[in-house]
Order: sequence, then structure tokens, then C-alpha cells
Amino acid sequence: MLEQGGNDVPSLRPHLLLWRVINKPKGDLGMSKAASMLFAVVAYAIFFATFLYLIAFVGNFGLVPVTIDHGPASPLAVAVVVDLALIAVFGLQHSIMARQGFKKAWTRIVPKPAERSVYVLAASVALMILFAFWRPITGTVWNADGALATVLLALFGIGWLIVLLTTFLINHFELFGLQQAWFNMRGRAEAAPQFRQPLFYRVVRHPLYAGFFLAFWATPRMSYGHLLLALGMSAYMLIAIRYEERDLVGVFGKDYEDYRGRVGMLTPRMRRRAA
Repeated sequence: MLEQGGNDVPSLRPHLLLWRVINKPKGDLGMSKAASMLFAVVAYAIFFATFLYLIAFVGNFGLVPVTIDHGPASPLAVAVVVDLALIAVFGLQHSIMARQGFKKAWTRIVPKPAERSVYVLAASVALMILFAFWRPITGTVWNADGALATVLLALFGIGWLIVLLTTFLINHFELFGLQQAWFNMRGRAEAAPQFRQPLFYRVVRHPLYAGFFLAFWATPRMSYGHLLLALGMSAYMLIAIRYEERDLVGVFGKDYEDYRGRVGMLTPRMRRRAA
């Protein structure tokens, strides 16, 4: 029953609204395209601020209130347990939410164009928790000075630079969810994944992780707390690479298997000289 002009009869509007809510497509939380874009921008801004804080945190720069070696004091056993738990929370969030099976289930709740932005926001929150509750562990493993300290500090900066540059090599805006939201707002379909080997990827398979290894290990002063973080994050990255490569083989098949056979994982592979 409709009035002239096609408007709903007022008494039927609540019923029609209820029908639309019940019959929403899976993964549709009612987020408009503009809202999805705004959410992606906010999530990216939070990530970028968290990333900058991470550099200062690991580098022990006094620009931030809490760093890897400066924060609330705790007994050694408590500090070790708390810090390991914080590293585990970060690692589990990154690993679980990045798996294809989780994504398929998750996008039944979260709109697909916002899925990556939710991941980015969750990763930022995991790092914020680490910053807030980290407990420094005193004691020095090594303390370099002079030219060696300068070299280590330079390697620290190079590591973070490699991380940042690598994100642009693999599409920075897609990696952090902005492209998905933009394409959704413009009604544009995403292209199928393509297997590419730009710049660093011709030398190592995981330059992003290689950059993080440099960033976590290259320091003029290695405290026991810093050592714990470096070991924990290194263990996480080595585990993550295994699962990530399994997903990549699933997507690209033999192309990726051949690539894995000829290119080193984190360091360049030395080729044997032909006889």
C-alpha cells in the first residue's frame, strides 16, 4: 500500500526498516562509503603517530615519556613476565588477524573495505599497550662509543628507512587500508593480486622484516630490556614469515616457490660460482 508518488505509508515504515536491518548483506554494519573512508584516515593517522613513537621508544629518545630503558621500575621477574606477555599480545594480534581464514570470518562482521583499517588500528592499540605497560630491565649487554656507536646509530636509522620505503614498494596505501576505502567510495573494484619483485625484493624476500631486524638490534647501548624486546620480536618475525609465505604460495603458487628458491629470506643469497 503506497501513497501517490511512491512514498511509504507511515504505519509501514517501521516494518520496512526492520526488514532492511534483518536482510542486510553479511559484513555490512551500515557504514557508509564516506564513513568507511573517514575511519580509514583516522586509523592511518593513529598508526603513523604510533609508528613514530615506536622509533623513539626503541631508540631511547627523550622525546617521549616512556622508552625501552626509561619507565616504571619493577622486580626483575615481574618485568620479564610482563614484557614477554606484551610481546606475545602484539605477535598474536599480528599473526591471527593477518591469516586468510580469520579475514573470511571477520568480514562477516566488519565491512570488507574497512577490514584492513581495523587490522591497522588493532596493531596500533597493541603497540600502545606495549608502550604503556613496558617495564625496563636494567643492566648492559654492550655499550659502544666513538665510531662504532655512530655506525650502530646509522644502521638503526637505515633499518627504519628500509621499513618505510618497503611499504611504498608493496603499495603503502593498500597496506594500511586507505586504498580499499578509497576504491569503495569511488565504486571501483580492486585489481587481482600481482606477483612483483620491486627493488629490495630482488635481493631478499622480506625486506620489511629485514629492516625491523636492523632497527631492533642496531643500538649503541644494548640493555637487558632491549635485548628481551629484540629477541621477542625476532622470534615473532621468524614465525610470521613462515605463515606469510604459506599464504603467498597459496596465492601465487609456483611463481612464489621459484622465487623462494632463488632469493634469500632476510639476507642476499650467495650464489655458487658455475663450474
